[in-house]
Amino acid sequence: MTLVTTERDDAGIVTMTLNAPDTRNAISDLPMIEAILAALTKTQADPEARVIVLTGAGPAFSSGGNIKSMSPGQGLVDAVPAITRRNYRAGIQRLPLAFEDCDLPVVAAVNGPAVGAGCDLALMCDLRIAGASARFAESFVRIGIVPGDGGAWLLPRVVGFARASEMALTGDMIDAETARDYGLVSQVVPDEQLMDAARALAGRIAANPRHAVRMTRRLLRQAYNRDLSVTLELSSAMQALAHETEDYASSLASMRARLEASKS
Repeated sequence: MTLVTTERDDAGIVTMTLNAPDTRNAISDLPMIEAILAALTKTQADPEARVIVLTGAGPAFSSGGNIKSMSPGQGLVDAVPAITRRNYRAGIQRLPLAFEDCDLPVVAAVNGPAVGAGCDLALMCDLRIAGASARFAESFVRIGIVPGDGGAWLLPRVVGFARASEMALTGDMIDAETARDYGLVSQVVPDEQLMDAARALAGRIAANPRHAVRMTRRLLRQAYNRDLSVTLELSSAMQALAHETEDYASSLASMRARLEASKS
């Protein structure tokens, strides 16, 4: 199965779809990380590509971390905190850097829950449109860890420090209308109209001269964003420690138990 699909139309709009509905498009595992990076690299190198629309297959945009691979020895987590830190730096933390370095504007079409790292993936995009069923949560604290993917840097820049603190410290889920009130998304549309609305916005961007669009996007990012690497270094170190706490272990066990109970 292709974990990330890309399709470009005649206007230069590239629809990039996370294609792992069985994990609700979790992005923490290395194969998915590599697939996203490869799709971004391929699309940026395409001279006919003008703008990206990022969405998820199935009912979720992205569930963030794959809780089935979050125990020591699986995924990013190692029994040795120093190795966990290195895994974050070599793994999921490559995503915000790749989105930062991309010349193409990215519109997130959030088609369902965007949770934890999934919420942060939406924040890595330049613009966000939500379907009415979209939900957002900076939920790391709920399982005893911190935003290890750069969310502590991304979220305040989009919603402001107070709102970011509320979301990150409570882990509460917010609906699409609240996300619009916070400035996290610019539009909320009926679910069945989401992709049309996202492509319409992308089309307004794609109608402009392609080189100017790419340069303007990069200029906006360079002018607005500072010290990402420092924040990523701090968050990976803190994340390595957080994975070793009892709170994390018990919270993860409880979440897995609820997940298994929901299947029965």
